[in-house]
Amino acid sequence: MDIDLTATEENYLKAIYKANESSSSLASTNTIARYLSTSAASVTDMMKKLSQKNLVIYQKYHGVKLSQEGSRLATALVRKHRLWETFLVEKLGFSWEEVHDIAEQLEHVRSNELVDRLDQFLDYPKYDPHGDPIPSADGKFTLRERIALSNLSIGESSILVGVKHHDKVFLDYLNQNRINIGVTMNILSKSLYDHSIRVLIENETEILVTDETAKNLLVRKLSAD
Repeated sequence: MDIDLTATEENYLKAIYKANESSSSLASTNTIARYLSTSAASVTDMMKKLSQKNLVIYQKYHGVKLSQEGSRLATALVRKHRLWETFLVEKLGFSWEEVHDIAEQLEHVRSNELVDRLDQFLDYPKYDPHGDPIPSADGKFTLRERIALSNLSIGESSILVGVKHHDKVFLDYLNQNRINIGVTMNILSKSLYDHSIRVLIENETEILVTDETAKNLLVRKLSAD
């Protein structure tokens, strides 16, 4: 039976999950504070509360990671969030840059039966509209090869399978340049000066992407013909 948590506590668990996901080391209070746009002092107070509930392993001055139970609850939150994003895009016609904030609200719905039926209704999707894997009901992910576009060499081709950032400004920029999940991207040239990359999209449109943008585009490399 799930522990009764507030929405704020759940948000903290998910923030720790994401911080732990991007690094093998303990998540610092400052990192979590940045995720949640709050103060380090507020994070420290919450870590003590979550530690008392045995949901995190907190080491003062070193950082925090999720306990086994905390990880289970955080994974369930991620599952709900990504399923709702998929529903909003596939069934209600929202675009991928619109759904994150709405899913942030819907992920706190308590009904496990609702989430399971939502999963079934969507035919058990493996990935959300941003290309992120959706955990199954038992917390398992279907992973696939994903590397940053910046790691490709001149002449290599790829297909976009994910993006690192989901903020509206970044996704709007991708929309303007017709960069969406599933498009092919061929590397035409790379600048030695600023590492920007000239890319051919869908064998039709050439664009120049910055090194920072290329690092946030996750692709699957296509084999040469």
